[in-house]
Order: sequence, then structure tokens, then C-alpha cells
Amino acid sequence: MAQWHQLQMLDCKYLEQVDQLYDDSFPMDIRQYLSRWIESIDWDTVAFQDSLATVRFHDLLAQLDDQHSRFALENNFLLQHNIRKIKRNLQDRFQEDPVHMAMIISRNLKEEQKILANAKSAEPDSEGMVSAMVVEKQKLDNKVKEMKDRVQVADQNIKNLEDLQDDYDFKFNTLKNRENEMNGMTAKELEKEKMVVGRMCFDLKAKRQDVVTQLTDLLNVAQALLSDLISEELPEWKQRQQIACIGGPPNACVDQLQNWFTAVAESLQQIRQHLNKLQELEQKFTYDNDPITQKKAFLEARALELLKNLLSNSLVVERQPCMPTHPQRPLVLKTGVQFTVKLRFLVKLQEFNYQLKVKALFDKDVTEKKGFRKFNILGTNTKVMNMEESNGSLAAEFRHLQLKEQKVAGNRTNEGPLIVTEELHSLSFESELQLNQSGLNIKLEAMSLPVVVISNVCQLPSGWASILWYNMLTTEPKNLKFFLSPPAAKWSQLSEVLSWQFSSITKRGLNQEQLNMLADKLLGAKAQRNPEGLIPWTKFCKQSANEKAFPFWLWIEGILDVIKRHLLSLWNDGCIMGFISKEREKALLSDKCPGTFLLRFSESSREGAITFTWIEYDVHNKPLYHSVEPYTRKELSAVSLPDIIRTYKVMAAENIPENPLRFLYPNIPKDKAFGKYYPKPTEAAEPMDVENNPERRGYMKTELISVSEVHPSRLQDNMLPMSPDEYKVLSQYVSPRDIDAVTNNLISGFEDFDVQMSADLE
Repeated sequence: MAQWHQLQMLDCKYLEQVDQLYDDSFPMDIRQYLSRWIESIDWDTVAFQDSLATVRFHDLLAQLDDQHSRFALENNFLLQHNIRKIKRNLQDRFQEDPVHMAMIISRNLKEEQKILANAKSAEPDSEGMVSAMVVEKQKLDNKVKEMKDRVQVADQNIKNLEDLQDDYDFKFNTLKNRENEMNGMTAKELEKEKMVVGRMCFDLKAKRQDVVTQLTDLLNVAQALLSDLISEELPEWKQRQQIACIGGPPNACVDQLQNWFTAVAESLQQIRQHLNKLQELEQKFTYDNDPITQKKAFLEARALELLKNLLSNSLVVERQPCMPTHPQRPLVLKTGVQFTVKLRFLVKLQEFNYQLKVKALFDKDVTEKKGFRKFNILGTNTKVMNMEESNGSLAAEFRHLQLKEQKVAGNRTNEGPLIVTEELHSLSFESELQLNQSGLNIKLEAMSLPVVVISNVCQLPSGWASILWYNMLTTEPKNLKFFLSPPAAKWSQLSEVLSWQFSSITKRGLNQEQLNMLADKLLGAKAQRNPEGLIPWTKFCKQSANEKAFPFWLWIEGILDVIKRHLLSLWNDGCIMGFISKEREKALLSDKCPGTFLLRFSESSREGAITFTWIEYDVHNKPLYHSVEPYTRKELSAVSLPDIIRTYKVMAAENIPENPLRFLYPNIPKDKAFGKYYPKPTEAAEPMDVENNPERRGYMKTELISVSEVHPSRLQDNMLPMSPDEYKVLSQYVSPRDIDAVTNNLISGFEDFDVQMSADLE
């Protein structure tokens, strides 16, 4: 089943997460109309080849033209208009940078897969025990619904009160006129009328008291809900956003948050209207100790204060600052490079549409700037929030902001107490909302998470390390001096974040075996991988790891880069063990048949490299472990790792080259594990190709092959391939040395037979 179709069958809470992936930069309409074509392309590969990205960009435009033609046949003018608009926007945005479009599609497809995986893993919960978080959200939903229902009941009660007061007013005035005229009424009849009017007055007073009490209770309910939203739900959402920014689960529920904020705002507005109605009723009729007169001013002030509190907390940064060229590294901004950021106003009321003008400011609240770099914010730094450009939400997206460093006496070097990548800066947003009925102006402000500003792309890995450390350990967005004294991280925290770095760009995070190796590297084997073990910031990102000339994080970053560029499919398929110590490697291979190998990352390469180690046995049944020199990006750019494994040879003096790699650990035949990655066989019509390509006539096809030279004493004698199961059974009765002798005798026998046959034929 197609991925897009599977997504549409999910629960609404997962559909919200999907909705967060698509915006004006790449509308969901394209994903819907071209879903099959989009899923048929390897966008990971496209994102790293400029020429291929250009081809795919024009293919996508052609697909949109075809879709436009289909809508034309259906006479659907609106959808034709939308497709034309989408095509124009894509051309404006990606014509000069099609790789950016490919990166967006690649990222979205991976995030969709994660959403599907999360939904699948949560299926047992939906069948049995529902998670505590879902229960809490359901409780809040019920509270909001209950409040809205009570507001409607209050509305009906005020209408009943108005009708009762009108009836009383009519009866009272009628009785008054009759008293003046007597109009033939007897004293008994007059007294009876007075009793009726008196009873109506009593009911009216009781009704007024009930309505005032009801509105007071409603404000209590609204205040409690407001406390839940502002003190709990909003901070929780912001914390989830922090986690999502550093590779964790995609942040969702902003639509749910908006629904709650909007519902409370609507209810408060209705309560204020009810209070205005009570004021009208009071002007027509009042009396001593009238509850409306006594409580109206207090209730109005309280309702207004609650509304102001709600609105002043409703402006949020929906999508944190991010350079489109590095979508998986938000909050790291490079001078001179445009970045985007999106704001949302959580109270979605039509009366606020186009009323909020938001201005972006940089380092607004930073008072102590001595020694820290200063920046000017360039581009369109003011936006009007509207619903039309944001799928119905009240939002504004800044797409063309960039930073320029202020020159100080011609010197742009950093002389502050922190290095460039530890300097934290703030991006804040201001707006003003006017409540026309009250004549009040409400100041609105939102602040992004702290950002790191770099001037060279080589600083990106260190800047990203700072973003990881900050968002892992604190939730205070104004703590810009965090790295003056950065706290240590627990291994339990860091291990999860490290796994996210892999799962955010691939389909696989790190398993416990891999994390154990990293724990040993950071904490030492004696620490026994204590979850509470502390890792200082300097050890993570500044000090050299294991006496190497580069820090731990830069080693991880190099591996992430080489996976993303050259090993993505192998990593996703679980072919790469990756993080494993040499001691553990030997332990795993020690009881395996000759030629069993595994893939691991080099610990001595800063830029990221991979090697393979295989096992053989000498004549004394002693295991021999061979590891090749690690392959870096340079080698992997020339030949893919599956091809290297397929064609790899070892050569010793007077020995025929052979491939010693037979089984991927634990016992998967090499060709079965890597066969699908091998190049397809060339077409049989090679002579025709030569005729059509005269410039190739006379040349023989070549292939790059990795060859290692080893001393004959370390090279196992040629051995007929056998399966791990066959080897295991045979090794119970015969030593590896004897196995080798038997196979060598067989080979020698076949060679002697061939010689004899040749002599006979002659």
C-alpha cells in the first residue's frame, strides 16, 4: 500500500503531525496529486546531485502540467487555478536551487515513515491501555466542551431573564396604570394583581442572582482552564518542540493547542457580551442590593483580565529559525544566508485577521553585549498575520531574513568570553493587539529558542553540538549565558539524543549494543555504562577523544555525514554494525566460520570512515582477524561499499588473489546481503554499443578493485566455500587445520586430474 494512502488512514492525532510537515514551501496539494510519482523517486540520491535534482525538478513541473490537463478535462476551474499558482511558486522558489526542493521532499518522506512507525507501535495501546498523556488530553477536551456548553446555558438563561424582566415591566406598568385609573377594578382584584407582580419581582431577583452566580462560576472555570493551558499545556508543547528541533519525535498538537486557546477566548468573549447584556437590563430595572449592580464591574474586570492573559500568551514560534539549505539543523544560522521562521497566534478569531503586525528583532533583551558579536537583521522583518496564507490558522512566515555582523573598528574577530559556536543569541517578535470594545492595547511578544550564528559552514557541526546540549538540558529560552558554565549531561539523556541524530536522517537509530560502545568511549569501560554517569560539555565537544586529535562529537558528525552521503541504504537495512569496539568485534567473530565479516566505523578518522573485519584460522586453529584500512568519503565517492565488498581481493606472494569475504555477520551469505546493491549486468549487445560509440572502440572495460597484500603466513589456504552450518557441523569432528588440508587435497586432486586429462588428449 502506498505510503500516502497509509497516512490518510491514521488517527487524527497522527494526521496533525503530517499537517505540520507541509507549508507554502512545498504544499500538501503536490503530495496528494503526485503521491505515486513522488514515492517512486529516490530523493536521498537526488538531494546530493545538482544535475539530477534539476532533472527531477523539471519532471515535477511536467507532472503538474499533466495534472492541470486532467482538471481541464473535468472543467474544474478552481483546481486549475491552484495548480497554476503552485507551479509559479515552485519556479520562483526552486528554479535556481532544485536541490533544496529535493531535500524538503526527502525529509518529509522520512518524517512520514516515522509517523507511520509511531502509529504502528502504538497500536497495542489503542487496543488495550490508553497512554496517560492521551487520557489527560481527553480530560482537557472534556473540560473545554463542558465550559462551552455552560456558556450556551448561560446565554439561554440571560435570554430567559430578559423575557422575565420584560414581562415584569409590562405587568408592573399595567398595574400602576390601573391603580391610577381604578378602571372598575375591585380592591380584591387589585390586591390579587399586586401579588402576581410581587411574585414576578421575587422570581426576577432570584433569576438575576442565579445568572450572576452562573457567570461567576464560568469565570472560575475559564480561569482554571487558562491555568492548565498557560502553565502546563503551552510549556509542554514548547518542550516537545525543543525535542523535535534536535531530532526527537516530530512536534505535534499545535492545532489542538489552538483549538483550546480559541475555545477559551470565544467563551470569555461571550461572557463579556453577557455582562454587557446584564448592564442593559440593569439600566432598565434595578433595586437595592441588586447583584448585577454589586458584581458587574468586578466580573467585567475579571473577564477582561483573563482575556488579556490568554491573548498575551497566544503568540508562539510555530517553526523555529532554520536555513532552508540545512533543514535538519535548525537554530544554527549563517551570516548572509536567508533563514525562515513562522509565527502563529493561537487564538483563531476572524476579528483578529489582518489586525496583527509582527516585527522581528535580534538580541532585543541582551543588555550586556561587551565582547559578544552584534548583528543587524536584514530582509523583510515585519509581517501581517493572516489566515489565507497559512491553511486557515492565524500565522505569519518570515522567509527572507538574514543576519549581518556589525563591524567593530574593522575587527570582526570574536573577543568575548565564549567561542563563536557557544555564543547564544535571541530572535524575538513583537506585536500589538487592540481590543476595540475596551479601547485596550495588548502587547504581544514571542521569542525563539536561542540560536547560534556562524560565519563559515565549517562551524556548523560545533554550532549544532551547542544546540543539542542546550535543548537537552534546559527549557529556559532567555538563558543566553548557558555556556559560561554548561552543566554536564547524564548518559541516559545523551544516549537518547545521539540515537535521534541517526534516526532523524535515516530509518534507524542506535541500538543498545551500539550505545554501549559509545558509553565506554565517553565514560570508560570501568563506568559500566552507568545511566547516571555524567559527561562534561568539554568531553563531548572540545576535548580529544581517546587521545585522538578530534572531539567525540566531531567524530560522530563525520560518521553521520558519510552515512548520509554513501551508506544510507546499508545503514537502513541493518547491514552496518557500526559502533563496536575491537575487543567486542573479536568476541563476536571468534566462533564464526572463516570469511565471516562485519562492518564498523573507524575510530581514527575525523571525517567518517568505515572498515570491515573478517576471521580466518591458522594451521594451529588459532583465529586470525584481518581489518582493512578504513574507506573514507574519497574512496566511497569512487566505488560504492557493496562493490568494494564484491570485488575485494587479498594477495600474498605466489598466491592467486581471492575474495576472503563470505558471510556478513552472523551468517548471511555475502551476495544475499549485498546482491541488490551490485551494479546490474551490462547489456548483451555490447558490440552494438561499440559501433554507436566510435570513441570507445579499442578500449577494454575496467573496474576498480580493492586489493590487500598480506604475508603468506597470515593468509588462509584456499578453501572451498561452505555454509556456516556445514562448517559448524564439520568443525565438531575435524579441526580447522584438517578442514583446510582436506579442501586443499581436493583442489590438488582436481588440478592433477586436469593435467592428466590434458596429457591424454594430446
